[in-house]
Amino acid sequence: MQRYFLDAHPVDGLLTLPQDVAHHLTTVLRAQAGTKVEVVPSDHRAYLAEVVATTPQTTVKIIEPLGTDSELPVAVTLLCGLPKTKEKPELIVQKATELGARKVVFFESERSISHWAANKRARKLGRLQKIADSAAEQSHRNCQPQVEYYADLATALAAEPADFRVVAWEESAKQGETAALAQVLAKIKPGQSIAAVFGPEGGLTTGEVDQMTAAGVTPVGLGPRILRTETAPLYLMAAISYALELASSRK
Repeated sequence: MQRYFLDAHPVDGLLTLPQDVAHHLTTVLRAQAGTKVEVVPSDHRAYLAEVVATTPQTTVKIIEPLGTDSELPVAVTLLCGLPKTKEKPELIVQKATELGARKVVFFESERSISHWAANKRARKLGRLQKIADSAAEQSHRNCQPQVEYYADLATALAAEPADFRVVAWEESAKQGETAALAQVLAKIKPGQSIAAVFGPEGGLTTGEVDQMTAAGVTPVGLGPRILRTETAPLYLMAAISYALELASSRK
């Protein structure tokens, strides 16, 4: 069933859909009065709703709360060194949203080949935010992740505090380190937050990793294989989901 995120809150159980949502529902999906949809208004709770009018505005009536919450038990922020193609940020945002990330941040690393000109950043972020919003609807999230950009690593670290912070460092994997990530995931509790840093193509520099460890960020390996810049964040998201949703449910 189609899900839509809405900034408004129901008034007397009714919600008037914004023009773009109404167009998609009534023109693209050909919804009529009586069509059922799922809506997530400003309280971030999912509701079953029914179309009650399509003219002059499309209005839906709340039927009942769905009582479902598809969010990860912890808030995950991914800080990604800016990749060199536009397709890779789009892939990271889309798939990380499906996997439950709360925020996706891009920053210009020392080895970033691509650079976002100041006059193009708003447009690029706007497109990535639309991808996140669409993926959140498709995957039936209860909230829409936010996409941000910072000019450098120091700014990103200062702007994105978290209860736990890790950096995916390929040298940790090469040295056989296997326990650091598992230890972090064993400590984190529901309601807390974790931020993870990833390098661009070519990886992070030793100086950047030293800068992060000095700031209390823990270097972790992501297994013995070297992962692409667009793969590593998704590996981490899957590991978090397994540790905190699947493995914990069997205890």
